[in-house]
Amino acid sequence: MPMTLTAPEMLARLVGFPTVVGQPNGALIAFVAEYLEGHGARVHVLPGPEGDRSNIFATIGDPGVPGYILSGHVDVVPAAEPGWLADPFVLRSEGEKLIGRGAVDMKGYVAAVLSCVPALAALPLSAPVHLAISYDEENGCRGVVHMLKALPDLCATPLGAFVGEPTGMAPVLRHKGKAALRLTARGITGHSSRPDLGRNAIHALIPVLAAARELSARMAAEGPRDETFAPPYHTVQVGRMGGGEALNILPEAAWAEIEARVLPGADPEAVLAPVVATAAAQEGVSAEILAAYPALGLAEGDPLGALACALSGNAPGAPVSFGTEAGRFQAAGIPAVVCGPGDIARAHKPEEFITRPELDAACEMVMALGRHLS
Repeated sequence: MPMTLTAPEMLARLVGFPTVVGQPNGALIAFVAEYLEGHGARVHVLPGPEGDRSNIFATIGDPGVPGYILSGHVDVVPAAEPGWLADPFVLRSEGEKLIGRGAVDMKGYVAAVLSCVPALAALPLSAPVHLAISYDEENGCRGVVHMLKALPDLCATPLGAFVGEPTGMAPVLRHKGKAALRLTARGITGHSSRPDLGRNAIHALIPVLAAARELSARMAAEGPRDETFAPPYHTVQVGRMGGGEALNILPEAAWAEIEARVLPGADPEAVLAPVVATAAAQEGVSAEILAAYPALGLAEGDPLGALACALSGNAPGAPVSFGTEAGRFQAAGIPAVVCGPGDIARAHKPEEFITRPELDAACEMVMALGRHLS
């Protein structure tokens, strides 16, 4: 008999796989593939170039007809924070709360979608429902890129994608894009009493870090601006840095990581270009883009936004400054909207949770889509 699980039961299974970003996810992917195949879905396991991680693209209905994608990632951030009260990879219940790493970001949505598969498969769908399950979203939305390249061979061009990041089930039509930059400086080491005989790698980074700070201040003051976002301008920040061995040794190596978050219509890498140019002008300093993904800018009158509002029963939410895979879908020619259960403020924190009513609301939206297509 095919396996049937409620959304909380499915979430417990998914949380039990410690699919930390950048790590193998084969066990989870095998479980989900077997579950979907058991309910008659057309399942494609799509290994990424890393060799130990895969996406899944599955279809309920006729793949030759344009349909809709329900999209979610199953990688999670690490769970090493000291604030966890129990094993973060064992889902536990406290009243209406379901607590575990990934519960809200975003295995909760994936669990809701998977729990609805038996009911979706029983409907006389006039257009298909696709499930897109990706890896390494938490590291620049990398996994979905390979899935999108394969999509033309798997189905007719979809009408739209619903990306279930936590928005309180309010459809979000716009979010910022992001680029992450790593700076590396190589110096010449020696005794700190004779800096004239060496080259300080940390000092070499200072003009580049200053350029990043000046760029951030200039964008805040001069724009471009979009008052629907908070904050309403591009942002740049230095998030991590390191270097040096001891105070009395000239640092031979140093590094820093910088991110830009940009409004729709802007290229995140282009926004960082002045910082990259400053790095190129410094002796021994190199710059590398670690990851980048585009913003989402779905037009307010787009039919997908109207459909998301009708299915969720909610008005559009405000644009958000965090990023999702929706921008990747839109860049690939597939309209996308972000709409999922829970609150993003709980993500990436100890005792991360989603509630049973929030899972129920996600299930209701999935089934509303099924009824819409029947």
